[in-house]
Amino acid sequence: MKKYNSVNKLSIYILALVLFGCGQKEKKASTEIVLPYYNEATFTPHWLAKDKDELNDFHPIPKFSLTNQDGETITRKTLEGKIYVTNFFFTSCPGICPKMTTNMRLIQDAFLHDDDVLLLSHSVTPDFDSVPVLKEYAQKKHVVNGKWHLLTGDRDQIYSLGRNSYFVEEDLGLEKDNDDFLHTENVILVDQNGYIRGIYNGLNQASMTQLIEDIQTLKSNL
Repeated sequence: MKKYNSVNKLSIYILALVLFGCGQKEKKASTEIVLPYYNEATFTPHWLAKDKDELNDFHPIPKFSLTNQDGETITRKTLEGKIYVTNFFFTSCPGICPKMTTNMRLIQDAFLHDDDVLLLSHSVTPDFDSVPVLKEYAQKKHVVNGKWHLLTGDRDQIYSLGRNSYFVEEDLGLEKDNDDFLHTENVILVDQNGYIRGIYNGLNQASMTQLIEDIQTLKSNL
């Protein structure tokens, strides 16, 4: 009988260890930070597992072809497998753009040696912001070539990207055409699969700090 009791106690002890281990795994899983997905202008969050079939039909960033400050063609293929941060600006902007560019540089510096993170800034005055103008601006603002692409090109394409793909404007419900100027402080985070994962105020340093943390979260969940 004593031998049976010893075996029984040992079995109970092993079972307790197993249950404790499972509980720890469940606790770890429940505290894992996961960013939502966004697919329209209201930025209503969708909490989806990255292997969900629903993602196959989720809003992706479409194909595009623009030119950076070095005269290089930048396309969606350039960004394959990359996490990137994007915004819209113009070099002659006297208002929000200088502050936004300064805050974007915080992102650049935080991931300066990380090849998996890129930055894109689209000019909303591409007729003025030629490659040489962007090059001069990049040098003045300490933009690192290859890490941060200042983009110019077809105006219609840039405005469509801003309004219909990244949803950077906050004027919900207002009909706009390409003659209406695009001007916003919003900054968008896109994951390595081309899905929108966050929107941030590019004028707010605390918001940029949150963006840096969210990029790190995306990297940790790869």
